[in-house]
Amino acid sequence: MVGNWRISAPWPAITPYFLNAAMSYFTWKEAGLTGDCASLEAMASRFEEAASLMRRMAKEGFQLEQNMKKQRITHPDPGVFEAWGFISEEPAVRQLTLISDLNV
Repeated sequence: MVGNWRISAPWPAITPYFLNAAMSYFTWKEAGLTGDCASLEAMASRFEEAASLMRRMAKEGFQLEQNMKKQRITHPDPGVFEAWGFISEEPAVRQLTLISDLNV
Protein backbone atom coordinates (compact mmCIF):
# COMPACT_ATOMS: atom_id res chain seq x y z
CA MET A 1 0.00 0.00 0.00
CA VAL A 2 1.71 3.08 -1.22
CA GLY A 3 0.34 6.54 -0.67
CA ASN A 4 -0.49 8.97 2.03
CA TRP A 5 -1.69 7.45 5.26
CA ARG A 6 -3.99 9.45 7.40
CA ILE A 7 -5.34 8.19 10.68
CA SER A 8 -8.51 9.88 11.71
CA ALA A 9 -8.98 9.74 15.50
CA PRO A 10 -12.28 10.53 17.16
CA TRP A 11 -10.42 12.35 19.99
CA PRO A 12 -8.01 15.26 19.84
CA ALA A 13 -4.30 14.45 19.94
CA ILE A 14 -4.22 15.54 23.58
CA THR A 15 -6.88 13.72 25.57
CA PRO A 16 -8.59 15.88 28.20
CA TYR A 17 -7.68 14.96 31.80
CA PHE A 18 -11.18 13.75 32.61
CA LEU A 19 -10.98 11.09 29.91
CA ASN A 20 -7.59 9.70 30.97
CA ALA A 21 -8.92 7.96 34.05
CA ALA A 22 -12.32 7.76 35.64
CA MET A 23 -12.48 9.46 39.02
CA SER A 24 -13.66 7.18 41.79
CA TYR A 25 -16.59 8.45 43.80
CA PHE A 26 -19.60 7.47 45.86
CA THR A 27 -22.85 9.29 46.49
CA TRP A 28 -23.66 10.53 49.99
CA LYS A 29 -27.41 10.14 50.51
CA GLU A 30 -27.90 11.45 54.05
CA ALA A 31 -29.06 15.06 53.88
CA GLY A 32 -30.75 15.98 57.14
CA LEU A 33 -27.60 16.30 59.22
CA THR A 34 -25.05 17.30 56.61
CA GLY A 35 -27.06 18.83 53.76
CA ASP A 36 -25.68 22.33 54.35
CA CYS A 37 -22.04 21.31 54.90
CA ALA A 38 -19.49 22.61 52.39
CA SER A 39 -16.57 20.30 53.26
CA LEU A 40 -15.71 16.94 54.75
CA GLU A 41 -14.33 18.76 57.81
CA ALA A 42 -17.69 20.47 58.32
CA MET A 43 -19.45 17.11 57.97
CA ALA A 44 -17.11 15.53 60.54
CA SER A 45 -17.74 18.38 62.97
CA ARG A 46 -21.50 17.97 62.58
CA PHE A 47 -21.25 14.20 63.24
CA GLU A 48 -19.10 14.83 66.33
CA GLU A 49 -21.67 17.29 67.68
CA ALA A 50 -24.47 14.79 67.09
CA ALA A 51 -22.48 11.97 68.71
CA SER A 52 -21.81 14.12 71.79
CA LEU A 53 -25.52 14.92 72.09
CA MET A 54 -26.48 11.24 71.73
CA ARG A 55 -23.99 10.23 74.46
CA ARG A 56 -25.42 12.87 76.84
CA MET A 57 -28.93 11.66 76.08
CA ALA A 58 -27.95 8.03 76.79
CA LYS A 59 -26.49 9.09 80.17
CA GLU A 60 -29.78 10.84 80.99
CA GLY A 61 -31.75 7.63 80.33
CA PHE A 62 -32.94 8.12 76.76
CA GLN A 63 -33.22 4.90 74.78
CA LEU A 64 -33.37 3.92 71.14
CA GLU A 65 -36.26 1.68 70.16
CA GLN A 66 -36.60 0.08 66.76
CA ASN A 67 -40.02 -0.87 65.51
CA MET A 68 -40.81 -1.88 61.94
CA LYS A 69 -37.62 -0.32 60.52
CA LYS A 70 -38.28 2.96 62.35
CA GLN A 71 -36.02 4.29 65.07
CA ARG A 72 -37.56 6.15 67.98
CA ILE A 73 -35.82 7.90 70.83
CA THR A 74 -37.77 7.45 74.04
CA HIS A 75 -37.52 8.23 77.74
CA PRO A 76 -39.60 6.59 80.48
CA ASP A 77 -40.08 9.94 82.27
CA PRO A 78 -42.18 12.41 80.24
CA GLY A 79 -40.85 15.27 82.40
CA VAL A 80 -37.25 14.60 81.34
CA PHE A 81 -38.37 14.27 77.73
CA GLU A 82 -40.12 17.66 77.93
CA ALA A 83 -37.25 19.29 79.87
CA TRP A 84 -34.92 18.55 76.94
CA GLY A 85 -37.34 20.43 74.68
CA PHE A 86 -38.49 17.45 72.66
CA ILE A 87 -42.02 17.24 71.31
CA SER A 88 -43.72 13.87 71.61
CA GLU A 89 -44.88 12.28 68.38
CA GLU A 90 -47.38 10.09 70.20
CA PRO A 91 -50.94 10.24 68.90
CA ALA A 92 -52.83 13.18 70.45
CA VAL A 93 -55.15 10.81 72.35
CA ARG A 94 -52.17 9.38 74.26
CA GLN A 95 -50.78 12.85 75.04
CA LEU A 96 -53.95 14.21 76.63
CA THR A 97 -53.99 14.62 80.39
CA LEU A 98 -57.28 13.98 82.11
CA ILE A 99 -58.42 16.98 84.15
CA SER A 100 -60.82 15.71 86.78
CA ASP A 101 -61.84 19.07 88.25
CA LEU A 102 -61.99 22.20 86.12
CA ASN A 103 -62.24 24.42 89.24
CA VAL A 104 -58.68 23.59 90.30
